[in-house]
Amino acid sequence: MIPNRWSARSAAITLLGLALLTAAFPLLAKSRDKQLTETLRTYAATIRWGSIEQAESFVSPEYRALHPLTSLELERFKQVRITQYTDTAPVPVNDYEVRQTVEIGLVNVYTQEARTIVDRQIWIYDKQNKVWLLHSGLPDITQRN
Repeated sequence: MIPNRWSARSAAITLLGLALLTAAFPLLAKSRDKQLTETLRTYAATIRWGSIEQAESFVSPEYRALHPLTSLELERFKQVRITQYTDTAPVPVNDYEVRQTVEIGLVNVYTQEARTIVDRQIWIYDKQNKVWLLHSGLPDITQRN
């Protein structure tokens, strides 16, 4: 009798665990979506205020290792002011990747020349660290339309 009771108890605990896990999965996805929204909002504000060093912290370490921000690029960012940051709704590729297109207005602080660039962003969720990271790098402000 005892082995059957423990088996029934183990089965009940396993089923309860599965039920809790199944119930928690939508909460995890919702939390990830909320985190994405917050990350995109914070990144946009960081770019708008022209804090490129802080904006670089959103870029994935892998991308930064392959494409380190040079002193020349940093100087170019210092020569412009962001006047506009118009983003579209992020488009999910899958549960862990979204793409977003952003139109960024720039003004050269020395010449007062205004122009607009398009930044095509790729955001991927880092499951291990539970953060969204930018895998497309900082905006290319050297673009000419």
